[in-house]
Amino acid sequence: MEWVRKILQENDPAHDFEHVMRVYNNAKRLARMEKAQPRLVLAAALLHDIVSYPKSDPRSKNSSAESATRAREILPKYGYGEDEIEIIADAIRDHSFSRNVVPKSLTGKILQDADRLDAIGAIGIARTFSVGGAEKRQFYSRKDPFCSARMPDDKRWTLDHFYAKLLLLEKKMNTKSARAQARRRARMMKLFLENLKEEI
Repeated sequence: MEWVRKILQENDPAHDFEHVMRVYNNAKRLARMEKAQPRLVLAAALLHDIVSYPKSDPRSKNSSAESATRAREILPKYGYGEDEIEIIADAIRDHSFSRNVVPKSLTGKILQDADRLDAIGAIGIARTFSVGGAEKRQFYSRKDPFCSARMPDDKRWTLDHFYAKLLLLEKKMNTKSARAQARRRARMMKLFLENLKEEI
């Protein structure tokens, strides 16, 4: 794992080694509950953000595909066979929210769920404002902070990301195990938004 840490040391705090380890631990639990192959799921979790461009970088949408390509180069050195590498690389390529696909394999479904769980709840709130700060976005629209009468624009306002993506993730989980965890995390985000409404 140390070599993964070194590769990720330049990543922003929302996509750093700690993020990868949270996804790894999420994936480990989900693999156990869903009776998936840990060898495949955990390799995919470790390598899923091996290439990560800042959100404002035009290459950002290619991060998962490039991570999959890097995984294909790395995995043979660790004894993974061609069939295993295909499953892992496909899972990494398809896990991204922006690709808007449901992965075909159970490994892919679990990786996507594990990554999405780290985007919501308390850690999701922290990561959202970390990215917003790095991108120098304002916290919210003064005229309509909670997107009551407009479409969300999360490239301009950080709070809009809740409405553009985060609050949608609960219903986009692939596995029963992840859906249960997502419900709890979504409740926390909704409570945060209710409290924020009182404060601003």
